[in-house]
Amino acid sequence: MTDADVVDVVIVGNGPIGATLSVLLAQQGRRVTVLERRPRPYRLPRATSFDGETARLLAGTGIGPELGRVTEPANGYQWQTASGQVLLDIAFSTAGPYGWPDASTMHQPALEELLAARAAALPGVTVLRGHEVVRIAEGAERVEVTATDDDGATHVVTARWVVGCDGANSFVRDHLDVPVTDLGFSYEWLLCDVELHEPRAFVPTNVQLCDPARPTTLVGSGPGRRRWEFMRLPGESAAELNRPETAWKLLAPFGVTPATATLLRSTTYIFQARWADRWRSGRVLLAGDAAHLMPPFAGQGMCSGIRDVVNLAWKLDLTLRGLADDSVLDSYEEERRAHVRESILASVQLGRVICVTDPAAAAERDATVLAGRRGRGPARPEPAKPLTGGLLHRRPGAAAPEPPAGAVVPQGRVRAGGRTGLFDEVVGRGLVLLCAGDAHTALDEARLAFLAGLRTHVVPLLPSGTESGGPGEQGVVDVDDVYLPYLARLSATSLLVRPDCHVFGAADGPAGLRELVDALRDQLGATRTAGIR
Repeated sequence: MTDADVVDVVIVGNGPIGATLSVLLAQQGRRVTVLERRPRPYRLPRATSFDGETARLLAGTGIGPELGRVTEPANGYQWQTASGQVLLDIAFSTAGPYGWPDASTMHQPALEELLAARAAALPGVTVLRGHEVVRIAEGAERVEVTATDDDGATHVVTARWVVGCDGANSFVRDHLDVPVTDLGFSYEWLLCDVELHEPRAFVPTNVQLCDPARPTTLVGSGPGRRRWEFMRLPGESAAELNRPETAWKLLAPFGVTPATATLLRSTTYIFQARWADRWRSGRVLLAGDAAHLMPPFAGQGMCSGIRDVVNLAWKLDLTLRGLADDSVLDSYEEERRAHVRESILASVQLGRVICVTDPAAAAERDATVLAGRRGRGPARPEPAKPLTGGLLHRRPGAAAPEPPAGAVVPQGRVRAGGRTGLFDEVVGRGLVLLCAGDAHTALDEARLAFLAGLRTHVVPLLPSGTESGGPGEQGVVDVDDVYLPYLARLSATSLLVRPDCHVFGAADGPAGLRELVDALRDQLGATRTAGIR
């Protein structure tokens, strides 16, 4: 077998997580084969929303201009008592800190169509549907993946790396035989997806009814669609709950009847709270539901999977290009598992508040929460959680990264080359060095060559109102006053931002910038290619 017969990455599973990873890798020139056991795309939604950070990451696949067609901005999220009193109130903005709405509802099959079309437009992606993986054999430098098609024929694909994005019942995870931490928190709910016959305004978009008689969830599910979820009560038969007649009976109080809506699906599901204790074994890795499952109450399931593959894609690319040692991939698990664990624990905590069916306990909960929020108006969503470890800048001798390392950098509009738009679209994706001055005067030729080898965007920032930033001119204008004030708050003159929009580190002055670049070089293990001694 020659190198031409070996693809860079095999991705097992072509849901939104696997599809996103395939596009991100192909955009970097990588050859990817996706093996999907389903012969056709799944036409029903599972996830219904994503947050502003995830929208930004999805836009990085090139589908940003089309996202508005398959999504609707959510206007808020409330928890309400059985009598309608507000326990929790979060107002969403259509212009969040990451350049996208704080939250967007979506029709997942439509999102997957966008990703499939984008993948089809890239020469590096091959998607093989109706191919179920049955064997993975790992060697020192390659992995053989065996799949059977719908006719029973066997196909073997050889790759340098394999990523399992094959969901909750992951074959790849089972192959790795990794232990799983299961918090044992699960409840069964009836999920009802409907398509409304006439437009209706829902304010707020998403509501959690904390009614002990039947905890109920109401959420948007993209243009013209909506989802209701009803918790199965103690002693209630799952078979009785999982009937269309039951669905219509439960939907009727909300004005949803056969005359006003089409019931697209009604089915019961059991959510879980668990994560794999190891996400990498040699040349095989896990992402998305294959690596973690969480209750739906924080809406972070699919968002977490997208963050997984965005984190992984740039590290795989650097490893495949020989610009990083493969030990860098260990930081993927370190960063993402800690992040996901926090999200799962938070979702479980929310679930323990919501899934209360004892009236006395619910009354005590309501009284406590209402007393605590008396006089408060709607809250704003919390900023994206920072990374707390992994591939981040640390001061010499420090055990933990120093803020803002690990934070998600905000996004505003900039102007450059005669174009005004969101930073990611105008400047481009990838590693970014933001500077309040000219980095070229602070860095020597070897360090600049190292950054260039990583395809780093070196971006001198110009104040809002500056007339520069036109065609052929150096620097970008900070149109929305986002970046220069951000640097000022950090007492920094430069900021090194990873391709997944997390800050690697900040520096003040030329010496600090040189230290920052050297720290990245050292953590990537790229001394040979950097030319720096």
